[in-house]
Amino acid sequence: MYGRSDEEWDELAEAGLEFLIERARLNRPTSYTELSATLVRRVGGRGFDFSRADERAAMGHLLWLIVQRNHPESGLMLSAFVHYLNTNDAGPGFYGLAQEMGLLPAKASAGAKMDFWVDQLNRLHALYSRP
Repeated sequence: MYGRSDEEWDELAEAGLEFLIERARLNRPTSYTELSATLVRRVGGRGFDFSRADERAAMGHLLWLIVQRNHPESGLMLSAFVHYLNTNDAGPGFYGLAQEMGLLPAKASAGAKMDFWVDQLNRLHALYSRP
C-alpha cells in the first residue's frame, strides 16, 4: 500500500507510536514534517513527500495505523499530537477518523471539533505524563 511493504508499515507505526507518546508526555504537538523526519532517523527508509497527494494520504494511513494500535489501550486518538506545520489545529483526517470511530458527531461544528481536539490533547498528556 502506497509503495511500502506491510513490514515497513509495521515499523513506521511502531516508531510513530513511540514518538507520539514521547510528545504526549512532553505535551508538545508535532508537525507532519517533523514526524516524517523522525521516522527517517529512527527507522530509515524514505520520508513522506507532502507535495504529492498520494504521500499525504500515506501519512494519513500511518496515523490511522497508530491510532488503531493505541486506541484500545488509551481510549484516545494519539494522532491529536500531529498538526499542520505553522498551524494550531489537527488536520481534516483527524476529525474524519474521529467521526468514523464515533467519537465526534458527523456534523460537528468547528467549535465542537476544536473542543474535541483540545480535550484529546489534554487527556493524552494526563495519561502519559503520569509517573
